[in-house]
Amino acid sequence: MIPVTKPYLPSRDKLDRYIDGIYERQWLTNNGPLVQELTKRLEEYLGVENLLLVSNGTLALQIAYRALGISGSDEPVEAITTPFTFVATASSLKWDGVQPVFVDIDADTWCLDPALIEAAITPCTRAIVPVHVFGNACDVDAIDEIGRRHDLKVVYDAAHAFGVTYKGESLLKHGDAATLSFHATKLFHSIEGGAIVFKRKEVLERARKMINFGITGPESIEELGINAKMNEFQAAMGLCVLDEMEDNLLARAQVWRRYEQALPASLQLQAKPEGLEYNCAYFPVVFESEEQAVRVAATLKENGVLARRYFYPSLESVGCLKSQSAQPVSKDIASRILCLPIFDQLDQPDQDNIIKCIKVELNV
Repeated sequence: MIPVTKPYLPSRDKLDRYIDGIYERQWLTNNGPLVQELTKRLEEYLGVENLLLVSNGTLALQIAYRALGISGSDEPVEAITTPFTFVATASSLKWDGVQPVFVDIDADTWCLDPALIEAAITPCTRAIVPVHVFGNACDVDAIDEIGRRHDLKVVYDAAHAFGVTYKGESLLKHGDAATLSFHATKLFHSIEGGAIVFKRKEVLERARKMINFGITGPESIEELGINAKMNEFQAAMGLCVLDEMEDNLLARAQVWRRYEQALPASLQLQAKPEGLEYNCAYFPVVFESEEQAVRVAATLKENGVLARRYFYPSLESVGCLKSQSAQPVSKDIASRILCLPIFDQLDQPDQDNIIKCIKVELNV
């Protein structure tokens, strides 16, 4: 089967050399030298400051909420977010005692619609948690301004936005924090892992204590913390993947362009703002109806191809999140969307077969 994505596996020889060093040092975790090196290199590569590596992307969100004072309150707390995202965006809030309040998405960009945010703000609202969905930039100027005007923290879930720039700068510079996932299926990965980019250094320093149980010395505990540290083996994989990032990006861009040029014009693609330099992390398409999307997915599967209804269902319909509101645009897009396979090893004959299956099913 051709999967919807496949982990990028870098040079085994290089990875082995990093692992040899870990064995020699016998320093496996607790801010080891490879974690320190990866932190520095990612700040340079991404053009950011105040980057903190953590063990996964969900903990990145939860640490950001805690460090910014969004979660951890005894009072009722809400955060405005999007229903069109991976469940961790909302479940990480709910898990930490913050009620996600869903606001609908823009029908073209599929990102949180800033025009709907202010109507959802209540005295319990502490934050806005937008998602750069599929790596597409939210309307960061409008959302950041709303956050400033209402004294709300803004935490961008940027799990898909590794390396994306907007108007010449890293998209990760917006908001009070932006979080990344380095899961194995992501464009950049460390097998599991994640990172948080903070606007302010003092918040970074607070978060740094939190990810190590709040411990600041052999006999000192200064924060309520948890174990969210990245280990040396994760960092070794991350360093190897980062070394080969340009080859990975080039291969994915070629796959992305072939889809864009060959697929039927009846399929809706995600609209991207002017000034966005995209990372080709995903190739989502929206069909004319849910029935058509389901039928195409079944046909692809019969031909050895796994496409994914990503993101489905729209999260306001997930019972454990306890949403009370309908979000018609998100529900509509979620019902008609498929993510097509995209990864560096997807060769042209296989991709041509995917495109052919879709065209035959749509009679074009």
